[in-house]
Amino acid sequence: MSSPSPSPSPDSPSEIVPFIAALPKAELHIHLEGSVDADTLWELATQQRSPLFAQGRAAVDALYQTSKFSAFLDAFKVVCLHLQTPDDYELITYRALQRMAAQNVRYAEITLSVGVMVWREQAIDPLFSGVERGARRARRDFAIRAQWIFDAVRHLPLEQGWEVARSAARLTDRGVVGIGIGGNEASGPAENFGAIFEFASQRGLRRVAHAGEAVGPESIWSALRILHAERIGHGLSAAADRGLVEQLAQSRVPVEICLTSNLRTGGISEISRHPLRDYFDAGMHVSLHTDDPALFGVDLNSEYLLAHQVFGFSREELRQLAVNSFEASFLPPNEQMEFLKELAEH
Repeated sequence: MSSPSPSPSPDSPSEIVPFIAALPKAELHIHLEGSVDADTLWELATQQRSPLFAQGRAAVDALYQTSKFSAFLDAFKVVCLHLQTPDDYELITYRALQRMAAQNVRYAEITLSVGVMVWREQAIDPLFSGVERGARRARRDFAIRAQWIFDAVRHLPLEQGWEVARSAARLTDRGVVGIGIGGNEASGPAENFGAIFEFASQRGLRRVAHAGEAVGPESIWSALRILHAERIGHGLSAAADRGLVEQLAQSRVPVEICLTSNLRTGGISEISRHPLRDYFDAGMHVSLHTDDPALFGVDLNSEYLLAHQVFGFSREELRQLAVNSFEASFLPPNEQMEFLKELAEH
């Protein structure tokens, strides 16, 4: 698809930046582990006297300069290796939510890489207790609410995906609302996870899937047809299939857009080539998210600013993106309405 040149916006940076900052938002596509900033990782490495600590602070900073998807996965793995105790998870959860609250994120559905925990043979429940403690403290201190999506990492052995689903089903009364699949799409096609997603759905969990991030539109079709995904993460390659764009627009299946992430992992060669504007104009239900904000050096306000500066999104269109973020959430309708009322007054 080719994007039309957006009309110049009348808003100057001095006007649009505070508008975006004050806009209430929901963050629906964010990985807890990818929210660990370099200072926190160095703090953990120092406490643990890990091999990363032995390499020095420069090695930590190098992890945050990823430009290829494979390098990003390697950096993500290093972060996970430093998350060993409930206290570690409490620390990173509190700090991630603190940073989100500073962007006026009012509600977050945070993806937790439980598949990695299983792969590392960690006990899930004690670590999740640390996550809960961090979230409770953040809600008290910053008035931000969080719920959780357990990620069954695509490229890990399938039995680990089953363990993720069983763990999520066990914790639905503790804020776990969904199950997802991230990781390497090519190594773990959606077909592998059909039975797992059905199991999770029967136990009240919602279904989300990273799809079309590094693989073609067939990955998105599979997520829709086999997994019955209720949200699509990234959906970048839908742009190559006009029929898929039309299907997503008609069905109103929300698509979580992560602009800078797609640039940093090589999904697009330059930000102006992202199909966000085409998707929005085609009537797709899109919203903006950060994916792994610390690893990519972004926050949600900067993603909204990109939509304004690069794609010409007006104030009303930016507000609609924020509306979409709450509508796409797994909050009960009455709770969604409370946030939407607040947005209407902005």
